[in-house]
Amino acid sequence: MAREPIPTWCFALVVVRKGERFLLVHERKHGQLWYLPAGRVEPGESFHDAAVRETLEEAGIPIRVTGVIRVEHSPSPAGARMRVIFLAEPTDNTPPKSIPDEESLEAAWVSLTELANYDLRGDEVQELFEFVSRGGPVFPASVLQSEGQPYQVEE
Repeated sequence: MAREPIPTWCFALVVVRKGERFLLVHERKHGQLWYLPAGRVEPGESFHDAAVRETLEEAGIPIRVTGVIRVEHSPSPAGARMRVIFLAEPTDNTPPKSIPDEESLEAAWVSLTELANYDLRGDEVQELFEFVSRGGPVFPASVLQSEGQPYQVEE
């Protein structure tokens, strides 16, 4: 007998670093607080592609993913949630979004010392920025692969 599928919601979160500054997004939702560029992975989209898309949509910043900080899986009786937290860098000097739209209100580059000036959507933002600043482990972006890809040893 076939089992019922387990509903799973997938999200990409992005810590974008530019020198000693990090990218924050002033959200239109969630109480209009400040958070990381983040969002749901759309059907047929990879976590990586969602990270790039969400950062561009919410902050106006084109990025290059440089690694994976963590993969999280949170099962519950109602389903599961998966989050991949990426590290990235801007690909150019495009300024952060300053005109509100349906995705976000604005975005800003901030230092760790400036975080106290922003109403954050939880302690996770500061914790992640400090983790990256202290040189916490970051895994190669290639740790995420589509099923069926060959196993290769990186030289």
